[in-house]
Order: sequence, then C-alpha cells, then structure tokens
Amino acid sequence: MTGVSVVIPTHERWPQMRTTLDGALGQVDVEHEVIVVDDCSADGTAAGLASISDPRLRVLRHERNRGVAAARNTGIEAARHDWVAFLDDDDLWAPHKLRMQVDAAEAADAVLAYSSALVVNDRYELMAVREAPAAAELAAKMIPGNSLPAGASNVLARADVVRELGGFDQSLHQLADWDMWLRLLEKGRAAACEEPLLAYVYHQQSMLITDERSLVDEFDYLAEKHRPLSERYGVEFDRPGLARWMAWGASRSGHRFKAAGGYLRAAAGYAVKGPRRWGLESARDAVAALLGRELMDEGGGVVIDPAREPGWLQQYRAPR
Repeated sequence: MTGVSVVIPTHERWPQMRTTLDGALGQVDVEHEVIVVDDCSADGTAAGLASISDPRLRVLRHERNRGVAAARNTGIEAARHDWVAFLDDDDLWAPHKLRMQVDAAEAADAVLAYSSALVVNDRYELMAVREAPAAAELAAKMIPGNSLPAGASNVLARADVVRELGGFDQSLHQLADWDMWLRLLEKGRAAACEEPLLAYVYHQQSMLITDERSLVDEFDYLAEKHRPLSERYGVEFDRPGLARWMAWGASRSGHRFKAAGGYLRAAAGYAVKGPRRWGLESARDAVAALLGRELMDEGGGVVIDPAREPGWLQQYRAPR
C-alpha cells in the first residue's frame, strides 16, 4: 500500500489544531504518518502534542519562529513516504481524503492531486463549496490567481518531485504555496477529485494578509519568476485580482474605506484589461464594503443547502 507523509505546520493554535490532527490521524485505508512542525509555539502546543500517544505522530520543533514555508520544508525533509500531503493547522479532512487522492494521482500518473473543498464557519457549519478546477485546465487557471481551493490543506504531491524542486520558496511568506503548485505543474500532470474531501475553516485568523507592501512585492517576484510559464500559456498574472483579494482582507478586518478603495482599484484595472464582468463585480463589492457587508470568500464558491453536507463533516460537530 502506498504511503503518505502528512505535514502540518503550526504556530500557537492549540487546542484548535487538535481537531485538525484528529482528522489527519483518522485517515482510513492508507499507510501514513503525521508530521507536526511546531514553529516555536509558546502556548500549550508542545504539551498538547506530547500528551498524544500515537506511533504515527511525529513532532518536530523550531526553536525560533521561521515561518510556514520553512516549517513545511522541515516536514518534507523528514517525510518517509512516497507521497506528501499538506494540511494547515485549522482545517478538516474527510477520513478517505488521502486514499481517494492517492488513487486518483496514481491512475493519472500525476505529480499532484487535489479535490473540491467545503467552506465552513468556526462551528463547522457548511457555508459553501468550492469546486475543483478541471485538471487539464489547472495550469492556465493557476497563473492569474491561486485557484486551488484551500490548496495548503488540499494538495497531495510526489515527495521526490517536491524535494527535487527544493521545497517551498522560503523567500515567500504569503504566496509560497501558489509558487509551489505552479512549479509542480511544470513537472507533470495533476489529478482532480470532484468530491469535496476537505473543509476550509473560515474565521478571522485564517486571513494571512499581514503586510500589504510585502504581498505586492511577493506578487511581483512570483510573476517574474514564472514569466516563461505565463508566456507559454498566454495568460497573465492578475494584478487587479491581487487588489481585490487585499480589499477582501481589509473588509474582513473591519477597514471599510480601505476595502472600498481596493475594490475600486480592482474595478479600474479590469476596466482597462477586462473581463468587464469582474470590473462590475469589484465595483459592487466596493459598495458592499462601504455598507459594512462582509463578502464571504473572495475565491468564489457556490452556496449550497446545508442539508446536503457530507456525512464526514457532521462527525466534527459530534460531542467529544
């Protein structure tokens, strides 16, 4: 049976990450290990992890905070299996997530696999579903913006290919995952699972826009780094989309006027370069931001009937 090494970087998220860890350890029909990289937490993370007696759990620790890319790379270096799967410390997995993705990747001779994803609130109630992009179209869709739903908790990849690429680019703080998926797609094909096999937990702390100037610099670096890929597909990196994403972050942080300004910049950018529909949507979002209406998920998603939620999500709401 093909093995998977699960890498979970964490920094001061205990006890929330215990639920995430339960989902990782609870994978069925697959040989796997779970590597938690504690990036110098000062809360109860170390003690909480030490209290778990499970031979599949391996805990590594950074004695100084080095960032999420470095933490993932520490886990990659320690991985013992052929496949490596990434999981953020607050998201949730279906128990069959790894088994289905490994099967899909091996059937397609792919270097990475991914699936659709649910969006849930901090009570694990279903809010929306984000569909997995078609595998054949993924590279072209990934260039304008990071279109993999909850990619840092979604992607399973060949460990040898990830190591060949040198792991995550540690010069990137907020866009390292996008960069990694683009580099993997240059190495081979992808495989998609239509079923939602994970849940992105939507809460205030899940927004990673901590330094807007740094984010713009990272975007420019990424666009230049992947210029050959962009030219090959004839698709440009979406700068108005970056402004839109940053505006969403400002809106979530309660900065209404800053958010409205960002959405208007995005609208102006789309007015020049298109598509016109996105410009109109950005102008609408500027008005919504001024009125204090929160826009749930800038990555898109289809709101669905909560009664149709998968059974595996319900288990996370069961009394423990």
